[in-house]
Amino acid sequence: MGEAPIYCPAMLVSAPASGHGKTTVTAALARRYRKAGLRVRVFKCGPDFLDPTILARASGNPVYQLDLFMVGLEGCRELLWKAAAEADLIIVEGVMGLFDGNPSAADLAEKFGLPILALIDARAMAQTFGAVAYGLLNYRPGLNFFGVLANRVAGDSHAQLLKDSLPPKLKWYGALRRGGDLELPSRHLGLVQASELTDLDRRLDLAAGELERQTVSELPPKVAFAKGERPERREKLFQNLRIAIARDQAFSFIYQANLDLMVDLGAELHFFSPIKGDRLPAGVNALYLPGGYPELHLGALSENRPLIMDIAAFHFADKPILAECGGLLYLLKKLTYKGVTRDMVGLLPGEAVLTDGLKGLGMMEVDLPEGSLRGHSFHHSELTMDLEPLCLAKRADGRNERLEVVYRKNNLTASYVHFYFPSNPKAAAALFSLPQPGAAGVPYLTENPLP
Repeated sequence: MGEAPIYCPAMLVSAPASGHGKTTVTAALARRYRKAGLRVRVFKCGPDFLDPTILARASGNPVYQLDLFMVGLEGCRELLWKAAAEADLIIVEGVMGLFDGNPSAADLAEKFGLPILALIDARAMAQTFGAVAYGLLNYRPGLNFFGVLANRVAGDSHAQLLKDSLPPKLKWYGALRRGGDLELPSRHLGLVQASELTDLDRRLDLAAGELERQTVSELPPKVAFAKGERPERREKLFQNLRIAIARDQAFSFIYQANLDLMVDLGAELHFFSPIKGDRLPAGVNALYLPGGYPELHLGALSENRPLIMDIAAFHFADKPILAECGGLLYLLKKLTYKGVTRDMVGLLPGEAVLTDGLKGLGMMEVDLPEGSLRGHSFHHSELTMDLEPLCLAKRADGRNERLEVVYRKNNLTASYVHFYFPSNPKAAAALFSLPQPGAAGVPYLTENPLP
């Protein structure tokens, strides 16, 4: 017999569409309950990197992604079960609109029985608020709606009008007023990173206080979280592997689950900041350059010539490098943003230009020689590359458009795809332990992960 399920109050915060303020409200709820003395764990539905930085600050705990494609059903089950074992409340921020995408936030709620808190942007809205809430409630039978929260209301009288419009089955869960101090700033890839908001805690406390003043006090219903069938991980694939990881405001798109997995597999992680003038950490034998905002730091990246020389020497020594999206841009010859062009590392024979429009978006699966890995793409740049592709990513939705290219040059692997390492731990491990040309076996691994 398996272990008994763990019961924990939980809710999924979702909305009719993007832009209704899900992150602001989820963060405000997390901070409100945390200030009340509860242990709060927050998750983000979908592959987002930016919202979790805000949610982690609000809750005081790391934030993991939940996605039925990228993370998988059993991966989501494992994460929720572990959180339930240590938390007094679980809050999941949805993605896009409640029913948008395949899989959608509604699919996740249905799979795990998560009560849904419907968030609706009520600007310029009166009784129609009740009609929108009614539509969410009745569109798909079988979902469990916990309540409704209004965002961006004009004041208490507006909130009362909205509350009175609700159908009897839906509980009013309060409102947040509109105003600059309660809004989180954004840029071309989403919200501004938590590390860049010097007044973030003040904003969070203000929003939490607003909810505490207006909102009903009880927690959402308890949910039974089962342990699932995935075996406890994981064998130690790495032996004496030290991975250098770029991490700062230019390179911050890193899944916490990826870091956890590398440590679980036996790697030693060494973080460094390219924009602060850091050199490559001494003694490392693999390099990870994740995505982020290199275009916002062209000067600092271009001027850190010692690091560029370190990375070039690292590559010419045939040591493994994985570069994702922003990391890929950093390794090009040149990068252009808003008319300014700067030299980058130059290991890849290509150039890129940041654009106003979206150039890549979607869940991806990549069949690498080391195995299949899942992840996602989301970028605003156009790339010209004089290098033959290793392979093309496949879109999860099956469409044959905006397919991302994966490049390999010796032991350097680069693409726009942000890989979710736990989707195939052995394939991810192999990327940091690629065979050196002319060498037998796979260095730094206790066993060969290739099939």
